[in-house]
Amino acid sequence: MNFIKANRIALLALVLVLCLPAWAQQWKPLGPDGGDVRSLARDPHSPDRILLGTSAGQIYQSTDGGANWARFAKLGEKNDYVLDRVIFHPTRAGVVYAAAWSVESNGGDVFRSADGGRTWKVLNGMRGKSVRGFAMSASNPGVLVAGALDGVFRSNDGGDLWELISPPNHADIRNIQTVAIDPTDSNIIYVGTWHLPWKTTDGGQTWKNIKNGIIDDSDVFSIIIDPQIPSTVYASACSGIYKSDSSGGSFRKVQGMPFSARRTRVLKQDPFNRNVVYAGTTEGLWKTTDAGATWKRMTGGNIIVNDVLVDPAQHSHVMIATDRSGVMASTDSGESFVASNRGFAHRQVASMLVDRNDSSTIYAGLINDKEFGGVFVTHNDGADWQQMNAGLGGRDVFTLRQTPKGELIAGTNAGVMAFRQPAKNSLQQWVSLDNVINIHEIATKNPSKPKAKPVIVRKTVKSQLRARVNDVEFTPEKWFAATTEGIFITSDEGRTWRGGPVENESTFMAVRSTPELTVAITRRAMLISSNGGEAWHKVTLPENVTSIADVALGKENIFLAAREGAYRSQDGGVSWEYLRRLPVNQLASMVFDEESQRLIAISHTSTEIFESADSGKNWKRAETGWMLRAVRSAHGRVIATTAFDGIVAQPEAASATSVSSGSAVAGGRGSVSGVK
Repeated sequence: MNFIKANRIALLALVLVLCLPAWAQQWKPLGPDGGDVRSLARDPHSPDRILLGTSAGQIYQSTDGGANWARFAKLGEKNDYVLDRVIFHPTRAGVVYAAAWSVESNGGDVFRSADGGRTWKVLNGMRGKSVRGFAMSASNPGVLVAGALDGVFRSNDGGDLWELISPPNHADIRNIQTVAIDPTDSNIIYVGTWHLPWKTTDGGQTWKNIKNGIIDDSDVFSIIIDPQIPSTVYASACSGIYKSDSSGGSFRKVQGMPFSARRTRVLKQDPFNRNVVYAGTTEGLWKTTDAGATWKRMTGGNIIVNDVLVDPAQHSHVMIATDRSGVMASTDSGESFVASNRGFAHRQVASMLVDRNDSSTIYAGLINDKEFGGVFVTHNDGADWQQMNAGLGGRDVFTLRQTPKGELIAGTNAGVMAFRQPAKNSLQQWVSLDNVINIHEIATKNPSKPKAKPVIVRKTVKSQLRARVNDVEFTPEKWFAATTEGIFITSDEGRTWRGGPVENESTFMAVRSTPELTVAITRRAMLISSNGGEAWHKVTLPENVTSIADVALGKENIFLAAREGAYRSQDGGVSWEYLRRLPVNQLASMVFDEESQRLIAISHTSTEIFESADSGKNWKRAETGWMLRAVRSAHGRVIATTAFDGIVAQPEAASATSVSSGSAVAGGRGSVSGVK
């Protein structure tokens, strides 16, 4: 009996090890580094430790003063929490607060951690509040003030209990954007709203509008109080930066900043020198060394600054949190900045490509980053990335592919582009392949000969391919482009295209091809051609399918990824089989890996990846630790794009055999009516 019991314990231990999420074998983040950063906070109990808040509820950590970063914690159930405020308790080591607001709703939360940010608890009194401004009293750290869309809230016990201290349903003291507490008196509170600043001197019993000197109808983004002389108050607004020497009794606008740069998101005073104030604007970082009398821009005007962190141990060390450029660091008080993003990636990568001849070379196509995005390449498996944007013109890149000859092709929000050398002795750059020539046959009749047969007249119509290109596919004879204006085909490697809407469908998401057939999909339709795109016909989909996500071809099968799950057709789309053993729906991507003859799928609702070696009959699963959006397999290794955090790759040990060493999926979800 003891022997049996011991074996059961050993078996249980083995099961627990096998069922551990792959945080123990987490997929490797590859980059590209950088992206959007909302906030930075330094741990006063461990000066080299910094927490970084993103716009997707993610917190990253650096333990070496910002030189390197690693994903640390996730706040919120979805990926919609903007973390604009992270505050460490000055005397209680391990206590950290984070305020969040949702980009998808008017909700949000205030979180508290007692273990340095490893685990977090929602503070009930602020549950569901969209918190944009958040502050801790310097004179009494137990006092917290939160500014939300519906007013100002205060806690006197570190966040356990909260009360509304602004008048309920007040017409103006709402939509709070920033909060500041007098460093000597926790009852003196300033708040900035979407319509001017307000102040209370009695903990919220009475409030006064402090707009004297501020242009009317100004959104107030940031308020700071001089800790040495609390009567000195700075406020930033959409109309500029203002300074008061009378505790907000009156303000005057500071001079020296151009009007275009006056949308100042954050103000930060140097703790060593009260005359030094940094202003993070939508057109760069500005600095004054004479208490606001004059200002100098310290970065390029294309930098959007969300937060500023001045090292309390070394005031020449300044870090800024930016949109698109990630973290930038200076060691000379802001005179020069360099990127400091190793290990941090918060970018929307819409496409990726592994070079067919070199698995360490990976290309990434970005969206919503303009001059900071486009196409990036790494030649050392993500250790370093370089931007390759010459000629791209700030376009978003939705797909990257290699032609049979190895040329790099990009599908953008404005047509197809190729990376090539346009002229002798010139450098390689992106060039447009946008020449469209369509030939229309028009039947005309001669009015004087009504009984004669119509004469077919061919009309050549020239145009340019400027539509969004979601996918590109190649065969030895033709290239196909799936666009928002139809399917376009070229037989001369992109020099000329022909095409347009097909079967009354125009917005195509993907196109796939084998020697036997070509398949193109929209959100609600699938079209198939068996003659290289010369003729198409619509496929009858399973009747319950409402939204298509992806399509894959392999082993004489068509695999359909949809909101309702996965389906397989073995007869060219005539009938469909529901792959019921795949335990997720809301599918995001599916790919058939020709090299290993395996089907790989991911879901919008899971951080797992699923693999089938028998065309979808049975599946194995593995935890990745990331919300994946698109998956590809190359050279036996699976890489994927994430929702917001760049590209990740499976562990090298796993790629030797399959996506996982995890368990097989048992059971299923039952049959689906209407599926043949």
